[in-house]
Amino acid sequence: MAPIAVPADAPRGTPIPNVGALTSRYLRMHGRGEAVRTSTSSITGAGLDRRSNRLANALDALGLRRGDRVAVWLPNRIEVVEVELACYKGAFAKTPVNARLSPREVAAVLADSGAALMVTTAQRAESLRPELVGEPPRLLLLDVPATDARAYEAALERASDAFEPRAVGRDDLAVLHYTSGSSGVLKAAMQTFGNRLAQLRKFLMRPDGRGAPGDILGLVGPITHASGMQLAPAFCSGVTVRLFEKFEPEAFLRTMRDERITSTFMVPTMIGMVLAAIGDGARPALPALRRLGYGAAPMAPARILEAMDVFGPVLTQGYGAGETTSGVTTLSVHDHVVARERFPERLASCGRPFAESLVEVVDDAGRVVAPGEVGEIVVSGEDVFAGYWGAPQLTAEVLKDGRYHTGDLARVDEDGFVYIVDRKKDMVITGGFNVYPTEVEAVLYQHPAVAEACVFAVPDDTWGEAVGAHLVLKAGAGATVQEIDAFCADRLAGFKRPRLVKLVPQVARNANGKVARREEQAPYWAGRSRNVN
Repeated sequence: MAPIAVPADAPRGTPIPNVGALTSRYLRMHGRGEAVRTSTSSITGAGLDRRSNRLANALDALGLRRGDRVAVWLPNRIEVVEVELACYKGAFAKTPVNARLSPREVAAVLADSGAALMVTTAQRAESLRPELVGEPPRLLLLDVPATDARAYEAALERASDAFEPRAVGRDDLAVLHYTSGSSGVLKAAMQTFGNRLAQLRKFLMRPDGRGAPGDILGLVGPITHASGMQLAPAFCSGVTVRLFEKFEPEAFLRTMRDERITSTFMVPTMIGMVLAAIGDGARPALPALRRLGYGAAPMAPARILEAMDVFGPVLTQGYGAGETTSGVTTLSVHDHVVARERFPERLASCGRPFAESLVEVVDDAGRVVAPGEVGEIVVSGEDVFAGYWGAPQLTAEVLKDGRYHTGDLARVDEDGFVYIVDRKKDMVITGGFNVYPTEVEAVLYQHPAVAEACVFAVPDDTWGEAVGAHLVLKAGAGATVQEIDAFCADRLAGFKRPRLVKLVPQVARNANGKVARREEQAPYWAGRSRNVN
C-alpha cells in the first residue's frame, strides 16, 4: 500500500489549541475594555482581535503559507502586538528583530531566517542598503501613504475582519527567537506552538497570580523579545497592557503613578536607574503597584533589599531563556518577604521551579547532584524549544535526551531554591541583553590593525556588566581606541560595543595555546563575591 501523502501545509505533531484562537476568545470576552495602551494611542480587545484578523488575511493575500517567517523590526507599539496575534492565527512563524540592532545585523537575521515579509517603518527599511540584504523580503511599512503598495494600513483596510485561526500541531514553528551564538554567528531558538501553549499555561499558573480585569501591566522592555511573552497571558486574563516606547526613569515613575499600573517587569539595570532617580530615603507614591518582576540578569541582594525598602513587598523574579520559552523558576513576592525576615541568603536565589517545568542540577554524567553541590542547570518539559534554526550540530550540543543544557552552573539548597554561581558560557549580560564575546571578537578581527582580540564582561555601575576588550595590534600597525570604537559603531548594536578597550602587548594563553579569557577578565572583578554581577 502506498504511503498516505501529507500536505505540506498540514499541522505537524499532535493537534493542540492554537494560542491565537485562545487569545482571540478572551479579547472578544473583554472586548470593550482597553487591551493595549501607549502614550499616544490605545485599542480595545475587540479592536485588537479585528485588526489582527485583518492582518492575518492580508498575509494570506500576499501569498504567505503556514510556517513562513514574518519579521517585525519595530520598537514597542501596538502593531507589534497585531503581528504576533496574526502570526499565531495564520500559523506563520513570527521572527522578531531587536529594534536596537544595526542594519548589518538585521540583514543577517533576514538572510538566516529566510523571512518572507517584514513589518517595519520606511526609515528603517531604507537603512537596509542593497549591499547588506541582497534580495530583500516583501515589506509592510507603517508610515507610508495608502497609495504605496507596501502600506501596512492599506493592506489591513482591504482585508476582512473575519479569520478562522488555523489548526496547529504541537511541533509547528511559532516563533524564531534570535540571540547571538557562542560561535560568533546568529542562532535562533525554534519555539513551537506547543512551547507557546505551555508558556501560556505556566504564566497563568505562576505563584503571584495571573492578573484580572482592571489590572494594568506596564511593559518597558522590548516586546519583540522576553517582555512580549507576557502579552497572551495578559489578554487571556483581561489585563490591559501599557507599552512604554522608551525608558526614562522619572517619566516611567510618573506614568506608573498617574495611570495606576499594577504590575511591571524591569531588568536590574532599570531598577538601579529608578532607585538612583528617586534618591536616598524617598519612596514613590505607587499605591496600585502589586508586582514588580525582575530578571534577565542577576541582581545583588543589597540592591534587592534597597528596592524592597522603596517599593514595598512587591518584588518577584525568575530565571529562564528563549530556549525554555521564558522563566522556569520563580522567587515569588512571598519568598522575598520570608527571605528578608528569616533567610536573607535566599535573596541570592532565582527561586524554585514552578508549573510544568522540570529544572535539575546535574553533574557531567547527567546525574542530579546532592543539595549544596554545584552542577549544570538542565531543563525539560513542554516549554523546552525544538532546537536552533538551521543548526543541528549546535542543537545537539545543548539538547540531550529531551533536556536543555543551559551552560549555567548552580547549586540547590534543601528547600529546592536554585542559586546560580557562575556561567560555563562566557556571555556578557548588559542591561538584560545577551552579548557573546566571540561575536564581538569576530567584528574586531575585521579591523585591519587588530591581530588578536579577547572580549569579556567587565563590571558596570549602570548596566551591571559591559563589554570589555583587550586588543593586540599587528606589528607596525597603528590604531587608536577612538578609531576602533568608530569601527564597531557601524557593525554592532550599541549594547554590544566594547565600553572598555585596552591595547595590550599580548593576551594570556592556557597550556593549549588558547586565549585565557578568564585570566584577562579577572583583575576587573577582583574583590567581588561572585563572578556575575
